[in-house]
Amino acid sequence: MRPLFETLDVTALDTPDALLALNVADEVPVRLVFNSIFPHGTMMLTPDDLEDFAFGYCLTEQIVDSAEQIRAVTIADEGDGLALHITITGERLALLLRRRPRAQTGHSSCGLCGSDEVPAPDAVGCAPFAWDGTITADAVRNALQALEACQTLNAATRMVHGAAWADPQGRIVLTREDVGRHNALDKLIGARMRDAILPSGGICVLTSRYSFEMALKTVRAGMDTVVAVSAPTGRALKLAERMNQTVIAIARPHRQFVFCGARRLVGR
Repeated sequence: MRPLFETLDVTALDTPDALLALNVADEVPVRLVFNSIFPHGTMMLTPDDLEDFAFGYCLTEQIVDSAEQIRAVTIADEGDGLALHITITGERLALLLRRRPRAQTGHSSCGLCGSDEVPAPDAVGCAPFAWDGTITADAVRNALQALEACQTLNAATRMVHGAAWADPQGRIVLTREDVGRHNALDKLIGARMRDAILPSGGICVLTSRYSFEMALKTVRAGMDTVVAVSAPTGRALKLAERMNQTVIAIARPHRQFVFCGARRLVGR
């Protein structure tokens, strides 16, 4: 696997004679190929946890419905970039070929930019979440307090996004990072798919804003509670409200704002 970052010597602006060693995160073009015959597009990714990305991307793009429909994932070096070869069941490949007859040049990992169609907030192919679980305000604060310590790549580079999964008590059990916020979320979703022992109930914590494509991914991944460091967009909130999703945003350990789904929260 390629290095995640490199160390560069740069000149400090305030002291021209001083050189500082800084870490810069890498990003590489990763070409997605399904069943060795169908090139799906190229993503710019931090070259880490690519198997997780493959699983998460396939789920949130509705290429598969479950981890069992992915037979294998392999990574190949292509000089300036990488190829992610994903083998899916014949049934799912047939559906993919009918839906996308040609490779998507420059296709973004958000799954919307460059697409012919954008799903409406009331037509995402998922049933609304049930109101059968609760999250405490203390759990949200616990997750936010623990988030920074779990971002090892960001600690080294100060330039990557993080997506974390916390259990109902707010203990972070899984973190993924990437230069792209959508990629970090897909990696987290894929890691959850591949680890059957992770709790199904919990909190998705994001270091980014909560835009519509991020909401679409969390909804399709079955995440009913999301905490974002930045603000949500109006379209994301329309989707969240329709799906009974709890969205807490502009969130810091000492202060959080509940934008929708307050019914799931207790102990505020």
